[in-house]
Amino acid sequence: MPDTPSPASPAAEALVLFAHGARDARWREPFDRLHAKLAALLPHCEVRLAFLELMTPELPDALAELAARGTSKVTIVPVFFGQGGHLRRDFPALVDQCRQQYPAMRIETATAVGESDSVLDAIAAYCAASLSA
Repeated sequence: MPDTPSPASPAAEALVLFAHGARDARWREPFDRLHAKLAALLPHCEVRLAFLELMTPELPDALAELAARGTSKVTIVPVFFGQGGHLRRDFPALVDQCRQQYPAMRIETATAVGESDSVLDAIAAYCAASLSA
């Protein structure tokens, strides 16, 4: 039996990219590209986008869809540059609400991507390369 889930069978694990959201639909384009890259990189994992506000799906809706598919573990990665008020106050409350709503699903969170030295190194390399462009 193959290890790859069929389109009809759910992956046991999911990765949710959590972003702020904006009124301008073009704002989400890099997030859609990141989603596509991760979906290709992680074929055994469901990869979803979710937003805090102004765009859909919002995080509770994305998790509801994953719960309905039988996903047992979700890791939420805030695609934020830093730990501002939304990530310190709104995000934990939202995650706690979702944990209560879906107790059978293990929901874990990562720190904001901008808190990672490897992400900052990539941004620094991009900025330095822009000087010679």
